Amino acid sequence: MSELSFKDYATDQEVRWCPGCGDYSILKAVQKTLADLKADRANTVFVSGIGCSSRLPYYVDTYGFHTIHGRAPAVATGVKLANPDLDVWVVTGDGDGLSIGGNHLLHALRRNVNLNILLFNNEIYGLTKGQYSPTSRIGTTSPSSPTGSIDAPIHPGVFALGAGASFFARAVDIDQKGLPPVLAAARAHQGAALVEILQNCIVYNKDVFDDVVAKKTAAETQIQVQHGERLIYGTNRNKGLRLNPQTLSLESVILGEDGVSEADILVHDETNPTLAQMLLSLEAPLPAAMGIIHRVDKPAFESSFWDHKPTQRRARVNDLLRRGNLLDRR
Repeated sequence: MSELSFKDYATDQEVRWCPGCGDYSILKAVQKTLADLKADRANTVFVSGIGCSSRLPYYVDTYGFHTIHGRAPAVATGVKLANPDLDVWVVTGDGDGLSIGGNHLLHALRRNVNLNILLFNNEIYGLTKGQYSPTSRIGTTSPSSPTGSIDAPIHPGVFALGAGASFFARAVDIDQKGLPPVLAAARAHQGAALVEILQNCIVYNKDVFDDVVAKKTAAETQIQVQHGERLIYGTNRNKGLRLNPQTLSLESVILGEDGVSEADILVHDETNPTLAQMLLSLEAPLPAAMGIIHRVDKPAFESSFWDHKPTQRRARVNDLLRRGNLLDRR
């Protein structure tokens, strides 16, 4: 097969998001990932719900469904069970996926359905004009919270771990170097892979993640985690995270000070859910964890589904799909 580029996975549809929206960068990263992996367009499906993020299937030259609010994981589960050979991606946002769709997302994760789930998190409802969302921070002002939100926010990674997710990663919308490898790892994972993408809504929640993603300070405010490597960060790569035995939490230390050496710095183990929990609980002035934070091997739901009387089950599914009137049980 000849060399592919992201343009080979672009449709002829006009891409319509607000100028400067982070969704443009995410779309390019998705298309680039598909090109790098030489993905079969005829075997790839993008399923979305409702929201700004959910326009993405129109712009990727594959099969796709633009479904209803919050129900993308349920529709995608049906697609994967009907044809487990398909490469199924789910595109959702913090409102679509964690509010009305929270129940469906939870069950897709706990069942470990082999889906690549992209959660665009901008901590706001963008499409419906800026209401606060389940991930909005306390104090967020919006048309629905003019005096500031008092709701405690959901943290997507903590939610995923609580649901028993086998894969969770975090990336930044404009990081064209770091985001594609995370997407490729999610696609390679056999099970439900949830990728939280910090996304900038330039109209209703501009620069909400600037304290983490601003290029001038990113080396100090982010820590890129790699399985088997020490949790080191900083402009001069002279800072690290170690376990405080008194508080049983992570703390930042400076290499070379107070006798601190690399041996004192924790090694990232993506299979350790306790470490993942601690990394996801980091708050400023500690750095935000980026990359693959949690990944373990578990049986994928559709494999177990088809292992149970596969011939009879497939015949039944095919019969229902082709019958037309599903209420006709005769």
